[in-house]
Amino acid sequence: MILADALRHVFKGEVIDDDEVLETYSRDASLFKVRPKLVVYPKDAADLAALVQFVHEHKSIGPEVSLTIRAAGSDMSGGPLGESIVADVTKHMNRIGEIHRQGLCITEPGAFYRDFEKKTLEKKLILPCYPASKNLCALGGMIANNCAGEKTLRYGKMEDYVVSSKYIFSDGHEYEVKPLSKAELEIKMAQGDFEGNLYTQLFELLENNKEAIRQAKPNVSKNSAGYYLWNIYPEPVEGLEGMFDLNKLLTGAQGTLGIMTEATVQLVSVEKASELFVIFIHDLTHLPKLINAILPTKPDSIESYDDATMKLAVRFFPEMLKSMKPKHFFSLIWSFVPEAFMILKGGIPKLILLVEYSGSSKAEVDNKMEKLEEIIHPFKLVSRKTLSEEESEKYWTVRRESFNLLRKHIHGARTAPFVDDVVVRPEDMAEFLPKMKLILDEYKLNYTIAGHAGNGNFHIIPLMNMKNKMNVAIIKEAGERIYNLVREYKGSITGEHNDGIVRTPYLNKMYSPEILELFKKVKHIFDPLNIFNPGKKVNGTIEYLESHIALE
Repeated sequence: MILADALRHVFKGEVIDDDEVLETYSRDASLFKVRPKLVVYPKDAADLAALVQFVHEHKSIGPEVSLTIRAAGSDMSGGPLGESIVADVTKHMNRIGEIHRQGLCITEPGAFYRDFEKKTLEKKLILPCYPASKNLCALGGMIANNCAGEKTLRYGKMEDYVVSSKYIFSDGHEYEVKPLSKAELEIKMAQGDFEGNLYTQLFELLENNKEAIRQAKPNVSKNSAGYYLWNIYPEPVEGLEGMFDLNKLLTGAQGTLGIMTEATVQLVSVEKASELFVIFIHDLTHLPKLINAILPTKPDSIESYDDATMKLAVRFFPEMLKSMKPKHFFSLIWSFVPEAFMILKGGIPKLILLVEYSGSSKAEVDNKMEKLEEIIHPFKLVSRKTLSEEESEKYWTVRRESFNLLRKHIHGARTAPFVDDVVVRPEDMAEFLPKMKLILDEYKLNYTIAGHAGNGNFHIIPLMNMKNKMNVAIIKEAGERIYNLVREYKGSITGEHNDGIVRTPYLNKMYSPEILELFKKVKHIFDPLNIFNPGKKVNGTIEYLESHIALE
């Protein structure tokens, strides 16, 4: 291949055009299949810079030449899929630096979170925004998608933990990205070079469209849709100067504006004690009032799963027990007796809430639990405090493993994440959830609903037979209807998983034509030749989505 041979002259890492490798990299955890021309394994930041310069030079020969960065490939949106050159950073660029006294750690994008967490826990520190896929994902993908998970309610998203970073922009040079004061920003803009012009153009765009951008910010606690223009240069608060921070834009940009070569992230201390409180809800009517009553107690998590998930746990109870790997098997079985009596007496609840608290001591956590019991008492709900870490783990296992059970036992079908990450305000959940389920049930889909109830963020991933081409029409039609419903409640079409191929065409459900045009201008400021991960965040189409669904 001419492109591969030309690249090998300027690139130290491996350049692969083998059919088997290209086939592997044509898939991630999404619905899609996009076959690249080349797969490369960069050795270091200099290799990535050479790669960007190579793509820049070859754009004049073939406008389709582009560069998509890939980490672990666990993305569910099609974010790391590209038709030209895909660069896997996990093979060589996976260094994890020393942890500094202030809880700061420098990491390269290819470091797997499971390795990163093992190192941070040695210092009793953790990056608390980890996603459910923490045993699979890498730091580069976590930052590119602005990840979040079960601890987000207390700790926030990835954007809150990137202190500084290094990026290669479209001119092929590496730059440090850090928060700038107004004086520092003015110095940067006066440079007159590529970096200075980038800052100048972005600053002018933000200033000229300040009110439109302010109004466009989604009124939900989690959002990964679009470019976060409202976060770059927030209004100063009393006594504090506002900082201009490109990290607030680049985190969550899915590698469409530049290539991250390293990031400095802030860690937090691991709490010494934690406890779980479980609430069983048979009527969703009072769910918003209940959530809003619990939120002021500042739990770490308010997670949830639905009756379909619970039925799966009952149906495949022996397998569920095996996945728990308990130390005391019979005591674990005995711990399910209260749920068995509850189901026999009142049926399976519509929703199970898991409310978790942590603190510096058991006494502190017990005090929080007592306050919670007082708060929920007027709701007259069946609830219980777990008595051990093992008992708590049984609920987390049901929450995390139910979909794997469904996937194993529904033959001829695979995961079809197409409306897997919607967000509404907690006060709208009681209305929104039944309406969403009605849409899904019209298509007779097998699915479960689980999510972060404290944020109003839910994950719905149906199982579908994708050899049946009729399911492509269902994906388009059901997706359109559910995103219209999300718009009706002024929510977000993605709280964690980002846009990728699957949601970029639907950004008009959240943002006005004026804001979508600003997104395009931002992309052009950073990447005028459309080098970086094209078709994500801007210029994605329904036609491209449909034509790249893997029918197998």
